[in-house]
Amino acid sequence: MENLNSVYQTLIQIISNLQPFDDIEKQHISETLSWVKSGAPVFRIQKPDIPKKHLVAYFVLWDEKFQKVLLVDHKQAGLWLPTGGHVEIDEDPADTVRRECVEELNCQAEFFFKDPIFITSTVTVGLTAGHTDVSLWYVLKGDHQDNYEFDRREFNDIRWFSLDEIPYEESDLHMKRFVKKLESMEQK
Repeated sequence: MENLNSVYQTLIQIISNLQPFDDIEKQHISETLSWVKSGAPVFRIQKPDIPKKHLVAYFVLWDEKFQKVLLVDHKQAGLWLPTGGHVEIDEDPADTVRRECVEELNCQAEFFFKDPIFITSTVTVGLTAGHTDVSLWYVLKGDHQDNYEFDRREFNDIRWFSLDEIPYEESDLHMKRFVKKLESMEQK
């Protein structure tokens, strides 16, 4: 582990600091730490899926006052997903969030929590199905009354959902667990 570069060391720290919500997240944390510590490539170097497993930074805009989240109707996945994107080579995932927030919603990222609150490892579906996205889930401050200019090349639409309206069957398979974790953190 000593010979891993500082970016890998940062990733190890971020992942190690996550408090697992359940056994699935505990497993994802363990598997991801082993993967990163192995020195294997973790950044996508060629679209859509080289290497077959790579890092993604999701960010969920959260309107705390009205208990709503912003999801996007993602063209390639065919699902309602959080915004986000692939972590570039040697990029800090928080910088990925900042970059993607401007690219996808034309706004500046305002972090609700400094670090991600959730991690998942998921085999993708849709037009680029079959590779594994290891996703760090960040929460950003959002306002459902703001007008976000979204990237129409990537998304069909964007929509704010109250927590009981989220189309879980048409979203990331871990969305319900993420929402439960977010709600549990809100109660603290």
